[in-house]
Amino acid sequence: MSRFAARPALALLGTTLLALTPVVANAPAASAATAPERVILSPTADPATSQTLAWRSDGSGSPVMQIAPAADPGRVTTVEGADTGSASGTFHAATATGLTPDTAYRYRVGDGTAFSPWRTFTTAASGAEPFTFLYFGDVQNGISTGGATVVRAALAAEPDAELVVHSGDLVDSPNSESQWTEWFGAFGPEATGTVNHLAAPGNHEYSLLSLSRYWNPQFPGAGNGPASGRHLPQTVYHTDYQGVRFVVLNSNYRNAAPLSADSWLDTQQRWLEEALATNPHPWTVVTFHHPVFSNSPSRDNGPLRDSWLDTLEEHDVDLVLQGHDHSYGRGNLTANRTDDPDVQTGPVYTVAVTGTKMYDASASNWTDNGAEVRVQLTDTSTFQAVEVDGARLRYTARTADGAVVDSFTIDKGDGKRVTDTL
Repeated sequence: MSRFAARPALALLGTTLLALTPVVANAPAASAATAPERVILSPTADPATSQTLAWRSDGSGSPVMQIAPAADPGRVTTVEGADTGSASGTFHAATATGLTPDTAYRYRVGDGTAFSPWRTFTTAASGAEPFTFLYFGDVQNGISTGGATVVRAALAAEPDAELVVHSGDLVDSPNSESQWTEWFGAFGPEATGTVNHLAAPGNHEYSLLSLSRYWNPQFPGAGNGPASGRHLPQTVYHTDYQGVRFVVLNSNYRNAAPLSADSWLDTQQRWLEEALATNPHPWTVVTFHHPVFSNSPSRDNGPLRDSWLDTLEEHDVDLVLQGHDHSYGRGNLTANRTDDPDVQTGPVYTVAVTGTKMYDASASNWTDNGAEVRVQLTDTSTFQAVEVDGARLRYTARTADGAVVDSFTIDKGDGKRVTDTL
């Protein structure tokens, strides 16, 4: 069954309400005029045993999540929520803990009177089980007429995807209610309300030095990022999912406080070093917005590269998923070449775009900084499906019509091999 078509020791953000509540699990949801909207799953540090839900309402009443094992829908527990922000309504979040790994749960959110429809999510397995996740570059422009087509093609092609990774610039104007409405409409309530979304902020999520007021209420993160640094505690985190450590960074150093870009990046580098050094899993995926090696002939993110590249390479991160340049690119350090031209070792750096804004591309920023481009495309909107299965990771980039434009595998057996397969 498509993801898009228990143990209730549950807690929330600051307050815990542990009580079995008599609820008719199949009761109808409230009317569309009053029901919560923009319900989205946000990962915790351990999605095998906990889950955060974020949503928006008209602000009346006290926010709650009601949750029950799908196999025992009458065993409903109520989890107290918290208000997390305001933008054309009031945002809320609640976190359920004490969940059983690899278990389906039914939930709804609301204020005790008006509720969302019942939906189902499944917790991560406790070990390294096979799964697929989706990766999207900048959706950003003309969402309902452009990026939405690619998004829906991805959801149709990979109906069992268990995670969605966004590398920034989800919208064009950070505080545009209409654009965020388009973004949620592109994915639809089933896709946002049944799988976790990991999102890194892009430069279009900022207005000068201010992060979008929609960002943190919609993407609360796992809460394990740096303790200090402008916006870092809320936008930087890692989560572990079935053998993969996913790391989300904030690359918007140009939007840091004046004269502090280097220290802001270095704060993340020190945190990243710890997150990678303590990773107990065989795989690592890192996402942020601005590319280490720009795909654009007129761009260079030197301070970011100077601060983060050595750490990514020294810890042999598997995938570095980026956006920003409105073209497609994939490459690696030339030092990681092998005698076989189709095989490399070391991290793979990708740049992707899902929306309709397109720029020219060039290999110059790659080659000027010790890297090479293996695939580079312009005027090509894509989605990426990544399958993780034991010692193999398979990456495939497709257009909305299903055409494969890039693919490779990473094998970890006798050493690490990244092999072009297209």
